[in-house]
Amino acid sequence: MPSSEEVLRRSERAFSRKAQWRRLYEDCYTYALPQRNLYYGGYEFGADGQSKTARVFDSTAINSTQRFANRIQSALFPPYRRWCHLRPGHDVPGESHDEVAASLDLITEQMFTLLRQTNFDLAISEFLLDLCVGTAVMLVMPGDEDTPIRFQAVPQYLVSIEEGPHGTVDNVYRKVRVRADTIVRQWPDAVLPDRIQHQIEDKPDSDLMLLEATLWSQDDGAYTYHVIYSEDRTELVHRLMPVSPWVVARYTKVAGEVYGRGPLVSALPDIKTLNKVKELLLKNASLAVTGVYTAADDGVLNPNNISIVPGAIIPVARNGGPQGESLRPLRAAGDFNITQLIINDLIVSVKKTLLDDTLPPETQSARSATEIAERMKELSQNLGSAYGRLIIECMMPIVDRILHALSERDHIHLPLRADGKVVKVVPVSPLARAQDMEDLDSVLQFLSLAERGGVAAQVAVNQDEAIDYIADKLSVPDSVLNSREQREAILAEMQAIAAAQQQQQPEG
Repeated sequence: MPSSEEVLRRSERAFSRKAQWRRLYEDCYTYALPQRNLYYGGYEFGADGQSKTARVFDSTAINSTQRFANRIQSALFPPYRRWCHLRPGHDVPGESHDEVAASLDLITEQMFTLLRQTNFDLAISEFLLDLCVGTAVMLVMPGDEDTPIRFQAVPQYLVSIEEGPHGTVDNVYRKVRVRADTIVRQWPDAVLPDRIQHQIEDKPDSDLMLLEATLWSQDDGAYTYHVIYSEDRTELVHRLMPVSPWVVARYTKVAGEVYGRGPLVSALPDIKTLNKVKELLLKNASLAVTGVYTAADDGVLNPNNISIVPGAIIPVARNGGPQGESLRPLRAAGDFNITQLIINDLIVSVKKTLLDDTLPPETQSARSATEIAERMKELSQNLGSAYGRLIIECMMPIVDRILHALSERDHIHLPLRADGKVVKVVPVSPLARAQDMEDLDSVLQFLSLAERGGVAAQVAVNQDEAIDYIADKLSVPDSVLNSREQREAILAEMQAIAAAQQQQQPEG
């Protein structure tokens, strides 16, 4: 069991290693997610309400990042819809498969019924915005009777992580700023020292900076949860948890690195170039509108005593020739008409990298189901390996935390773990459906050809397995299908009726 000193020492090293990512992540947030940029102004000092768009001259990256999060959410976690299904894992014996599948159908329905009462749809949208940068963090904690589960998308600026031996995130450290009078409400089991107790009594609205740490303990075989007051290194809360409440997902990850790199990292050069071109274009437009003037210092006009607004005056010896004008406009240097071509190319490149390209244009009439399926197929191809990482590091841990939270509140009474052994998570979101339909099309095409191939081809098809496969790809609940025993009983009854009718036919 680590002491508070050891936890603080490890957290300092983790935040020190994360500082190497500050410049890269800060640029991504500055140009694409300025409103979530905690690097600007400083979270520790409570710099709330600041304007964070002073360096932004183009909104393409901002809009495309928001669209990226919306597309991923609608494709993987569609709001108010079932986006996964719990199925029996490979450790479930065959004779218990149907019974376990029926129970998991009920638990799946109960899980999504409760999920619609929580803030999951709001938290996952913020979570996916951070995922576009590279690393996203979510905290899943038990709630109260009205909200059984609470989801909180934690900005990755506040979090540092450590990996375990197999590349999984084992340890999470978070800086959290809380109001003094809310500590006991947030952590009822907190043991407060006299200094904090006096601060709560004297200045209840003052802020305290705490360290929240969750570490895997090999000795305890569980996670240790700590809340430490960093200023005097006092531990306020200490718990043992069987499951970590944190969900940490990386979009893509380079071997040897802990933090992820998202599409914004790839698009950052084009985003910065586009922003700079827009800035220069606006400056040129300002010069074209207001103008800049030169004034001859000839004793008639004293440029030090005049002010031309909004233009500027540049004192010169004379404006051409011995009797040049006292004041004349300054000719603009350069032609920025070509910049529109550069801007269009950069916008297309940024939107394509952030998966904001559409096929075909959305300005056309209502889109068909085939077109929507093609869009999902294209999105799946563009995601590539990131899709599998999203399932493993995002969807499966979220389901696992939900099941654990429901078990703690006695909403379910089975010790379930979404680890693939007893319970496996099967995505049924639109993106997963698009992939399943590809597999289903090949099977249906084969069955259609088998019907025309005569008895030999039809005998080669296992009808029961084919029906189960089609139902699984279409995510049909097991409660709708008859079990194998019921099918055999119905088939035997039909055969008996057919045999009795054949026996009665000669007598008639």
